[in-house]
Amino acid sequence: MKVTEHLAKAKETLISFEIIPPKRGGDIRSLLKVVDDISRFNPPFIDITSHAAEVTYEETPQGIKRKVKRKRPGTLGICALIQNKYNIDAVPHVLCNGFTREETEDFLIDLQYLEIENVLALRGEDNSYQKPILHGRSVNHYAIDLVKQIHDMNKGRYLEADLVDAKPSNFCIGVAAYPEKHVSAPNLDFDIKQLKNKIDAGADYIVTQMFYDNQFYFDFVEKSRQQGITVPIIPGLKILTTKKQVTSIPANFHITLPPQLTDRVLEVKTDKEVLEIGVDWAYKQVTELIEKKVPAIHFYIMQNSSPIKMLMKKLGW
Repeated sequence: MKVTEHLAKAKETLISFEIIPPKRGGDIRSLLKVVDDISRFNPPFIDITSHAAEVTYEETPQGIKRKVKRKRPGTLGICALIQNKYNIDAVPHVLCNGFTREETEDFLIDLQYLEIENVLALRGEDNSYQKPILHGRSVNHYAIDLVKQIHDMNKGRYLEADLVDAKPSNFCIGVAAYPEKHVSAPNLDFDIKQLKNKIDAGADYIVTQMFYDNQFYFDFVEKSRQQGITVPIIPGLKILTTKKQVTSIPANFHITLPPQLTDRVLEVKTDKEVLEIGVDWAYKQVTELIEKKVPAIHFYIMQNSSPIKMLMKKLGW
């Protein structure tokens, strides 16, 4: 079922989760334990992140060796496993950076064969590795280009224009948004205009970057509606779990943490105490969001289900 269909049928706020594949050579059983844990909360869909190739440099007896590899392959297999073993709709992330349009089309066709109907279209991180583009290949530079490609497939328009009887795909397309604006955007109004363009290009719903002050989300939704964006806007949350995250999360995700939260974290000595503070903060965020009747709440849990289990117990879910 499509994400938008889940949202339309829901009589109360839904919950969804986002997980990350194991590192290359890692054990899938640890991730399955996480899926086992979160599946008990009956999420209608689970997002699975995707990762492009990266460049690493390793020192060897022969000197510095350059390697290009994907550290976390496996998105497609995990999607198939979740959808067929757990009967939960999988939402694979599809990236611009690191993939050609031809590779993207092949990936989308594989998703069709697996009857996966949802994708989240993202530009992806700029990891400084510029993939060589072979003759006859092309790339999507921005998320809007990727949305257009997926939307074209939904209309039966593939990269090879002369395909006979090409079957239209049936993807529900999600896109990302940033309540505190994207790091490269000059201001929030400009960022929302870019978001509106993605919706006009064929996107069906929005999931926001994490935030720790609900007012950022409420203001963002209001401004988006004023710009003519009518699709569902799902808030994204991440539970603070370690003292280190007070600096690493703002640095990596370009968001701000409220002084009330950071002051509490800096007063304690152990990460166990930080986790308790993070769960309590998330509890307050979630209860307010539910009171405001948001369509769903999307939790970024990656590969650690312990914090979300603590939160769900506190919520009585």
